[in-house]
Amino acid sequence: MDLETLVELDRSLVWHPYGPMPATQSPLVVESASGVRLRLADGSELVDGMSSWWAAIHGYRHPVLDAAVQDQLGRMSHVMFGGLTHEPAVRLARTLVDITPDPLRHVFFCDSGSVAVEVAIKMCLQYWRSLGRPSKHRLMTWRGGYHGDTFHPMSVTDPEGGMHALWRGILPSQLFAPAPSAAYDASYVASFADLLAEHASTVAAIIVEPVVQGAGGMRFHAPELLRDLRALADEHDVLLIFDEIATGFGRTGSLFAADQAGVTPDVMCVGKALTGGYLSMGATLCVPRVASGISRGETPVLAHGPTFMANPLSSAVANASIDLLLASDWSSSVKRISSGLASGLAPAWDVPGVSDVRVLGAIGVVQLDHEVNVPAATKAAVERGVWLRPFRDLIYTMPPYITDDTDLAAITSAVVAAATAA
Repeated sequence: MDLETLVELDRSLVWHPYGPMPATQSPLVVESASGVRLRLADGSELVDGMSSWWAAIHGYRHPVLDAAVQDQLGRMSHVMFGGLTHEPAVRLARTLVDITPDPLRHVFFCDSGSVAVEVAIKMCLQYWRSLGRPSKHRLMTWRGGYHGDTFHPMSVTDPEGGMHALWRGILPSQLFAPAPSAAYDASYVASFADLLAEHASTVAAIIVEPVVQGAGGMRFHAPELLRDLRALADEHDVLLIFDEIATGFGRTGSLFAADQAGVTPDVMCVGKALTGGYLSMGATLCVPRVASGISRGETPVLAHGPTFMANPLSSAVANASIDLLLASDWSSSVKRISSGLASGLAPAWDVPGVSDVRVLGAIGVVQLDHEVNVPAATKAAVERGVWLRPFRDLIYTMPPYITDDTDLAAITSAVVAAATAA
Protein backbone atom coordinates (compact mmCIF):
# COMPACT_ATOMS: atom_id res chain seq x y z
CA MET A 1 0.00 0.00 0.00
CA ASP A 2 1.44 3.38 -0.96
CA LEU A 3 1.95 5.93 1.80
CA GLU A 4 -0.69 8.40 0.61
CA THR A 5 -3.38 5.70 0.49
CA LEU A 6 -2.39 4.35 3.91
CA VAL A 7 -2.62 7.79 5.53
CA GLU A 8 -5.99 8.53 3.93
CA LEU A 9 -7.43 5.15 4.97
CA ASP A 10 -6.12 5.69 8.47
CA ARG A 11 -7.79 9.09 8.64
CA SER A 12 -11.16 7.78 7.50
CA LEU A 13 -11.24 4.37 9.20
CA VAL A 14 -9.02 4.29 12.28
CA TRP A 15 -10.04 6.01 15.50
CA HIS A 16 -6.88 7.00 17.36
CA PRO A 17 -6.72 7.54 21.14
CA TYR A 18 -8.03 10.87 22.45
CA GLY A 19 -8.80 12.05 18.93
CA PRO A 20 -11.85 12.85 16.80
CA MET A 21 -13.26 10.76 13.99
CA PRO A 22 -12.37 11.45 11.27
CA ALA A 23 -8.94 12.62 12.39
CA THR A 24 -8.01 16.26 11.96
CA GLN A 25 -4.27 15.53 11.98
CA SER A 26 -2.40 12.82 10.13
CA PRO A 27 -0.25 10.55 12.32
CA LEU A 28 3.29 9.68 11.38
CA VAL A 29 3.56 6.23 9.81
CA VAL A 30 6.07 3.93 11.53
CA GLU A 31 7.56 1.26 9.29
CA SER A 32 9.80 -0.44 11.89
CA ALA A 33 11.59 0.15 15.17
CA SER A 34 14.92 -0.92 16.60
CA GLY A 35 16.85 0.07 19.70
CA VAL A 36 15.50 3.49 20.67
CA ARG A 37 14.61 4.52 17.10
CA LEU A 38 11.35 4.57 15.20
CA ARG A 39 11.86 4.29 11.45
CA LEU A 40 9.19 6.16 9.52
CA ALA A 41 7.74 5.17 6.17
CA ASP A 42 9.61 8.01 4.45
CA GLY A 43 12.92 6.54 5.63
CA SER A 44 13.62 9.07 8.39
CA GLU A 45 14.19 8.04 12.00
CA LEU A 46 13.07 9.45 15.35
CA VAL A 47 14.57 8.79 18.77
CA ASP A 48 11.69 7.59 20.93
CA GLY A 49 11.42 9.79 24.00
CA MET A 50 8.24 8.09 25.21
CA SER A 51 9.09 4.36 25.46
CA SER A 52 5.79 3.84 23.62
CA TRP A 53 3.73 5.23 26.48
CA TRP A 54 6.33 4.18 29.07
CA ALA A 55 6.32 0.47 28.26
CA ALA A 56 9.34 -0.22 26.00
CA ILE A 57 11.99 0.09 28.72
CA HIS A 58 14.46 -2.12 26.78
CA GLY A 59 13.79 -0.40 23.45
CA TYR A 60 12.66 -2.23 20.33
CA ARG A 61 13.63 -5.54 18.74
CA HIS A 62 15.72 -6.58 21.70
CA PRO A 63 17.19 -9.97 20.77
CA VAL A 64 16.39 -11.53 24.16
CA LEU A 65 12.75 -10.49 24.04
CA ASP A 66 12.39 -11.39 20.36
CA ALA A 67 13.75 -14.85 21.13
CA ALA A 68 11.34 -15.33 24.04
CA VAL A 69 8.34 -14.58 21.84
CA GLN A 70 9.59 -16.77 19.01
CA ASP A 71 10.31 -19.68 21.34
CA GLN A 72 6.88 -19.47 22.95
CA LEU A 73 5.20 -19.12 19.56
CA GLY A 74 6.69 -22.48 18.64
CA ARG A 75 4.93 -24.03 21.66
CA MET A 76 1.56 -22.26 21.82
CA SER A 77 0.42 -18.71 21.29
CA HIS A 78 -2.65 -18.88 23.50
CA VAL A 79 -4.68 -21.21 25.67
CA MET A 80 -7.61 -20.36 27.91
CA PHE A 81 -6.75 -19.95 31.59
CA GLY A 82 -10.03 -21.31 32.92
CA GLY A 83 -9.26 -24.85 34.11
CA LEU A 84 -5.83 -24.80 32.48
CA THR A 85 -2.43 -23.38 33.35
CA HIS A 86 1.05 -23.22 31.86
CA GLU A 87 4.65 -22.73 32.94
CA PRO A 88 5.18 -19.17 31.65
CA ALA A 89 2.27 -17.85 33.75
CA VAL A 90 3.23 -19.76 36.87
CA ARG A 91 6.85 -18.65 36.58
CA LEU A 92 5.76 -15.04 36.07
CA ALA A 93 3.51 -15.17 39.13
CA ARG A 94 6.36 -16.52 41.23
CA THR A 95 8.68 -13.77 39.99
CA LEU A 96 6.16 -11.02 40.66
CA VAL A 97 5.60 -12.31 44.19
CA ASP A 98 9.37 -12.45 44.72
CA ILE A 99 10.11 -8.90 43.55
CA THR A 100 7.11 -6.97 44.89
CA PRO A 101 6.78 -5.95 48.53
CA ASP A 102 5.99 -8.75 50.97
CA PRO A 103 3.35 -10.09 51.66
CA LEU A 104 1.80 -9.59 48.18
CA ARG A 105 1.36 -13.30 47.48
CA HIS A 106 -1.48 -13.82 44.99
CA VAL A 107 -1.50 -12.77 41.32
CA PHE A 108 -4.48 -12.20 39.04
CA PHE A 109 -3.47 -11.75 35.40
CA CYS A 110 -5.42 -9.60 32.96
CA ASP A 111 -4.91 -7.93 29.62
CA SER A 112 -4.19 -4.26 30.35
CA GLY A 113 -3.37 -1.81 33.10
CA SER A 114 -6.85 -0.34 33.19
CA VAL A 115 -8.34 -3.80 33.66
CA ALA A 116 -5.79 -4.47 36.41
CA VAL A 117 -7.27 -1.48 38.26
CA GLU A 118 -10.80 -2.76 37.59
CA VAL A 119 -9.79 -6.08 39.13
CA ALA A 120 -8.19 -4.35 42.13
CA ILE A 121 -11.36 -2.38 42.79
CA LYS A 122 -13.52 -5.45 42.36
CA MET A 123 -11.30 -7.34 44.82
CA CYS A 124 -11.70 -4.64 47.45
CA LEU A 125 -15.44 -4.22 47.02
CA GLN A 126 -16.01 -7.98 47.09
CA TYR A 127 -13.77 -8.35 50.14
CA TRP A 128 -16.06 -6.14 52.21
CA ARG A 129 -19.21 -7.76 50.83
CA SER A 130 -17.78 -11.14 51.77
CA LEU A 131 -17.29 -9.87 55.32
CA GLY A 132 -20.89 -8.72 55.48
CA ARG A 133 -20.08 -5.02 55.19
CA PRO A 134 -21.48 -3.93 51.79
CA SER A 135 -21.79 -0.34 53.00
CA LYS A 136 -18.02 -0.03 52.42
CA HIS A 137 -18.41 0.57 48.70
CA ARG A 138 -16.65 3.86 47.93
CA LEU A 139 -13.07 4.58 46.98
CA MET A 140 -10.91 7.39 48.31
CA THR A 141 -8.07 9.01 46.41
CA TRP A 142 -6.49 12.38 45.86
CA ARG A 143 -6.99 14.73 42.95
CA GLY A 144 -4.59 14.80 40.04
CA GLY A 145 -4.61 11.03 39.55
CA TYR A 146 -5.20 8.83 36.53
CA HIS A 147 -6.04 5.13 36.68
CA GLY A 148 -7.30 4.15 33.22
CA ASP A 149 -10.14 4.52 30.78
CA THR A 150 -12.56 1.81 31.87
CA PHE A 151 -15.44 2.84 34.11
CA HIS A 152 -14.37 2.27 37.70
CA PRO A 153 -10.82 3.51 37.01
CA MET A 154 -12.35 6.62 35.44
CA SER A 155 -14.30 7.22 38.63
CA VAL A 156 -11.06 7.64 40.63
CA THR A 157 -9.37 9.78 38.00
CA ASP A 158 -9.37 13.50 38.75
CA PRO A 159 -13.01 14.60 38.28
CA GLU A 160 -12.20 18.19 37.33
CA GLY A 161 -8.87 18.32 35.56
CA GLY A 162 -8.90 14.73 34.30
CA MET A 163 -9.91 13.34 30.93
CA HIS A 164 -13.16 11.87 32.20
CA ALA A 165 -15.18 14.89 33.33
CA LEU A 166 -17.57 14.05 30.49
CA TRP A 167 -18.88 11.14 32.54
CA ARG A 168 -19.70 13.08 35.69
CA GLY A 169 -23.09 11.95 36.98
CA ILE A 170 -22.74 8.51 35.39
CA LEU A 171 -19.61 7.25 37.13
CA PRO A 172 -19.76 6.10 40.76
CA SER A 173 -19.27 8.99 43.19
CA GLN A 174 -15.91 8.64 44.91
CA LEU A 175 -14.16 10.57 47.68
CA PHE A 176 -11.42 12.99 46.65
CA ALA A 177 -8.84 14.71 48.84
CA PRO A 178 -6.84 17.63 47.42
CA ALA A 179 -3.80 16.72 45.34
CA PRO A 180 -0.63 16.29 47.41
CA SER A 181 2.22 18.77 47.05
CA ALA A 182 5.73 17.77 46.06
CA ALA A 183 7.13 18.38 49.53
CA TYR A 184 5.97 16.47 52.57
CA ASP A 185 3.32 18.43 54.48
CA ALA A 186 2.07 17.21 57.85
CA SER A 187 -0.98 19.46 57.64
CA TYR A 188 -1.95 17.77 54.38
CA VAL A 189 -1.81 14.38 56.08
CA ALA A 190 -4.01 15.70 58.89
CA SER A 191 -6.64 16.97 56.45
CA PHE A 192 -6.56 13.68 54.53
CA ALA A 193 -7.00 11.83 57.82
CA ASP A 194 -9.97 14.00 58.79
CA LEU A 195 -11.72 13.35 55.49
CA LEU A 196 -11.11 9.61 55.75
CA ALA A 197 -12.31 9.48 59.34
CA GLU A 198 -15.54 11.22 58.37
CA HIS A 199 -16.32 8.68 55.65
CA ALA A 200 -14.51 5.53 56.82
CA SER A 201 -17.73 3.58 57.29
CA THR A 202 -18.39 3.74 53.54
CA VAL A 203 -14.80 3.64 52.20
CA ALA A 204 -13.64 0.26 50.90
CA ALA A 205 -10.15 1.29 49.79
CA ILE A 206 -7.73 4.13 49.22
CA ILE A 207 -6.21 4.05 45.73
CA VAL A 208 -3.23 6.17 44.62
CA GLU A 209 -0.35 6.20 42.19
CA PRO A 210 2.67 6.05 44.50
CA VAL A 211 5.29 8.82 44.25
CA VAL A 212 4.33 9.84 40.68
CA GLN A 213 0.92 10.80 39.34
CA GLY A 214 1.20 9.91 35.67
CA ALA A 215 -1.24 10.94 32.95
CA GLY A 216 -3.19 13.06 35.41
CA GLY A 217 -0.42 15.66 35.44
CA MET A 218 3.04 14.10 35.91
CA ARG A 219 3.25 15.33 39.51
CA PHE A 220 5.65 13.97 42.13
CA HIS A 221 5.04 13.63 45.86
CA ALA A 222 7.04 12.59 48.90
CA PRO A 223 7.34 8.82 49.49
CA GLU A 224 6.67 9.45 53.19
CA LEU A 225 3.04 10.06 52.28
CA LEU A 226 2.70 6.38 51.44
CA ARG A 227 3.61 5.45 55.00
CA ASP A 228 0.90 7.77 56.26
CA LEU A 229 -1.64 6.23 53.91
CA ARG A 230 -0.70 2.76 55.15
CA ALA A 231 -1.15 3.85 58.77
CA LEU A 232 -4.44 5.62 58.05
CA ALA A 233 -5.80 2.65 56.13
CA ASP A 234 -5.01 0.35 59.04
CA GLU A 235 -6.43 2.78 61.60
CA HIS A 236 -9.73 3.20 59.78
CA ASP A 237 -10.13 -0.37 58.54
CA VAL A 238 -9.88 0.29 54.82
CA LEU A 239 -7.75 -1.40 52.17
CA LEU A 240 -4.88 0.29 50.31
CA ILE A 241 -4.30 -0.01 46.56
CA PHE A 242 -1.13 1.15 44.81
CA ASP A 243 -1.42 1.65 41.06
CA GLU A 244 2.17 0.95 39.92
CA ILE A 245 1.30 0.61 36.24
CA ALA A 246 3.40 3.63 35.27
CA THR A 247 5.91 3.54 38.14
CA GLY A 248 6.76 -0.15 38.27
CA PHE A 249 9.94 -1.82 36.99
CA GLY A 250 12.42 0.91 37.81
CA ARG A 251 10.99 4.08 36.29
CA THR A 252 11.19 6.19 39.48
CA GLY A 253 14.63 4.91 40.52
CA SER A 254 13.45 2.02 42.71
CA LEU A 255 12.10 -1.24 41.33
CA PHE A 256 8.65 -0.24 42.55
CA ALA A 257 7.68 3.17 43.90
CA ALA A 258 6.38 1.49 47.07
CA ASP A 259 9.96 0.45 47.82
CA GLN A 260 10.88 4.09 48.42
CA ALA A 261 8.56 4.16 51.42
CA GLY A 262 9.09 0.61 52.62
CA VAL A 263 5.38 -0.09 52.79
CA THR A 264 3.15 -2.77 51.28
CA PRO A 265 -0.32 -2.07 49.91
CA ASP A 266 -3.08 -4.64 50.21
CA VAL A 267 -3.43 -4.64 46.43
CA MET A 268 -0.94 -3.60 43.73
CA CYS A 269 -1.47 -3.14 40.00
CA VAL A 270 1.28 -3.52 37.38
CA GLY A 271 1.31 -3.25 33.60
CA LYS A 272 3.00 -1.22 30.84
CA ALA A 273 6.69 -2.20 31.27
CA LEU A 274 5.65 -5.66 32.54
CA THR A 275 6.24 -7.13 29.07
CA GLY A 276 8.88 -4.63 27.99
CA GLY A 277 6.32 -3.06 25.66
CA TYR A 278 5.96 -6.18 23.52
CA LEU A 279 2.42 -7.32 24.32
CA SER A 280 -0.50 -6.05 26.34
CA MET A 281 -0.69 -7.47 29.85
CA GLY A 282 -1.54 -6.41 33.38
CA ALA A 283 -1.52 -8.05 36.77
CA THR A 284 -3.17 -7.38 40.11
CA LEU A 285 -1.44 -8.69 43.23
CA CYS A 286 -3.00 -8.92 46.66
CA VAL A 287 -2.10 -9.97 50.19
CA PRO A 288 -3.53 -13.21 51.69
CA ARG A 289 -6.02 -11.24 53.80
CA VAL A 290 -7.84 -10.05 50.67
CA ALA A 291 -7.87 -13.43 48.94
CA SER A 292 -8.99 -15.35 52.01
CA GLY A 293 -11.66 -12.77 52.79
CA ILE A 294 -13.19 -13.17 49.33
CA SER A 295 -12.91 -16.97 49.55
CA ARG A 296 -14.94 -17.00 52.78
CA GLY A 297 -17.84 -15.07 51.25
CA GLU A 298 -21.19 -16.24 49.95
CA THR A 299 -19.69 -15.98 46.45
CA PRO A 300 -16.22 -17.41 47.11
CA VAL A 301 -14.74 -16.65 43.67
CA LEU A 302 -13.53 -13.50 41.99
CA ALA A 303 -15.93 -13.35 39.07
CA HIS A 304 -13.55 -12.01 36.49
CA GLY A 305 -11.91 -13.88 33.62
CA PRO A 306 -10.49 -12.07 30.57
CA THR A 307 -10.23 -14.20 27.44
CA PHE A 308 -6.53 -13.48 27.10
CA MET A 309 -5.78 -13.77 30.82
CA ALA A 310 -2.21 -15.03 31.33
CA ASN A 311 -1.66 -15.29 27.58
CA PRO A 312 1.41 -17.52 27.10
CA LEU A 313 3.13 -15.15 24.66
CA SER A 314 2.66 -12.21 27.03
CA SER A 315 3.75 -14.30 30.01
CA ALA A 316 6.87 -15.54 28.23
CA VAL A 317 8.03 -12.10 27.13
CA ALA A 318 7.21 -10.66 30.58
CA ASN A 319 9.46 -13.30 32.14
CA ALA A 320 12.22 -12.43 29.68
CA SER A 321 11.79 -8.68 30.24
CA ILE A 322 11.94 -8.93 34.03
CA ASP A 323 14.92 -11.29 33.87
CA LEU A 324 16.68 -8.89 31.50
CA LEU A 325 15.97 -5.95 33.79
CA LEU A 326 17.12 -7.67 36.97
CA ALA A 327 20.28 -8.99 35.30
CA SER A 328 21.26 -5.50 34.17
CA ASP A 329 22.53 -2.55 36.17
CA TRP A 330 19.18 -0.87 35.60
CA SER A 331 19.53 1.34 38.68
CA SER A 332 22.71 2.95 37.33
CA SER A 333 21.05 3.41 33.95
CA VAL A 334 18.10 5.20 35.51
CA LYS A 335 20.42 7.38 37.60
CA ARG A 336 22.42 8.26 34.48
CA ILE A 337 19.25 9.14 32.59
CA SER A 338 18.00 11.17 35.55
CA SER A 339 21.22 13.18 35.62
CA GLY A 340 21.08 13.75 31.86
CA LEU A 341 17.46 14.86 32.04
CA ALA A 342 18.20 17.29 34.85
CA SER A 343 21.06 18.97 33.01
CA GLY A 344 19.47 18.78 29.57
CA LEU A 345 16.13 20.24 30.64
CA ALA A 346 17.60 23.03 32.79
CA PRO A 347 17.60 25.50 29.84
CA ALA A 348 13.81 25.20 29.72
CA TRP A 349 13.64 27.44 32.79
CA ASP A 350 14.61 30.32 30.49
CA VAL A 351 11.81 29.62 28.00
CA PRO A 352 8.88 32.07 28.27
CA GLY A 353 5.74 30.32 29.45
CA VAL A 354 7.51 27.52 31.35
CA SER A 355 6.18 27.26 34.91
CA ASP A 356 8.13 24.23 36.16
CA VAL A 357 10.85 21.77 35.25
CA ARG A 358 11.09 18.56 37.25
CA VAL A 359 12.90 15.24 37.06
CA LEU A 360 12.49 12.00 39.00
CA GLY A 361 14.23 8.81 37.97
CA ALA A 362 13.85 8.36 34.21
CA ILE A 363 11.04 10.93 34.01
CA GLY A 364 11.56 14.48 32.80
CA VAL A 365 8.78 17.07 32.75
CA VAL A 366 8.47 20.62 31.47
CA GLN A 367 5.22 22.25 32.53
CA LEU A 368 3.86 25.34 30.80
CA ASP A 369 1.57 28.03 32.13
CA HIS A 370 -0.77 27.38 29.18
CA GLU A 371 -2.09 24.52 27.10
CA VAL A 372 0.47 23.00 24.76
CA ASN A 373 0.09 23.73 21.07
CA VAL A 374 0.50 20.04 20.30
CA PRO A 375 1.00 20.29 16.52
CA ALA A 376 3.65 23.00 16.93
CA ALA A 377 5.41 21.20 19.78
CA THR A 378 5.38 17.88 17.93
CA LYS A 379 6.73 19.51 14.76
CA ALA A 380 9.57 21.12 16.70
CA ALA A 381 10.55 17.79 18.26
CA VAL A 382 10.31 15.84 15.00
CA GLU A 383 12.47 18.43 13.24
CA ARG A 384 15.14 17.55 15.82
CA GLY A 385 14.71 13.83 15.19
CA VAL A 386 12.76 13.01 18.37
CA TRP A 387 9.30 11.62 19.06
CA LEU A 388 7.40 13.21 21.96
CA ARG A 389 3.71 13.18 22.83
CA PRO A 390 2.77 16.32 24.81
CA PHE A 391 -0.60 16.68 26.51
CA ARG A 392 -2.47 19.43 28.32
CA ASP A 393 0.21 21.80 29.67
CA LEU A 394 3.00 19.21 29.73
CA ILE A 395 5.93 18.32 27.51
CA TYR A 396 7.63 15.33 29.04
CA THR A 397 9.83 12.35 28.33
CA MET A 398 10.19 8.82 29.68
CA PRO A 399 12.96 7.33 27.53
CA PRO A 400 13.92 3.66 27.32
CA TYR A 401 16.59 2.67 29.84
CA ILE A 402 19.00 1.79 27.03
CA THR A 403 19.03 5.39 25.74
CA ASP A 404 22.65 6.55 25.50
CA ASP A 405 23.91 10.00 26.42
CA THR A 406 23.91 11.27 22.83
CA ASP A 407 20.31 10.31 22.23
CA LEU A 408 19.34 11.58 25.67
CA ALA A 409 20.82 14.97 24.78
CA ALA A 410 18.78 14.94 21.57
CA ILE A 411 15.63 14.18 23.58
CA THR A 412 16.15 16.99 26.09
CA SER A 413 17.01 19.43 23.31
CA ALA A 414 13.78 18.48 21.57
CA VAL A 415 11.77 18.95 24.77
CA VAL A 416 13.16 22.47 25.18
CA ALA A 417 12.50 23.23 21.51
CA ALA A 418 8.95 21.89 21.81
CA ALA A 419 8.36 24.09 24.87
CA THR A 420 9.65 27.08 22.94
CA ALA A 421 7.34 26.34 20.00
CA ALA A 422 4.31 25.54 22.14
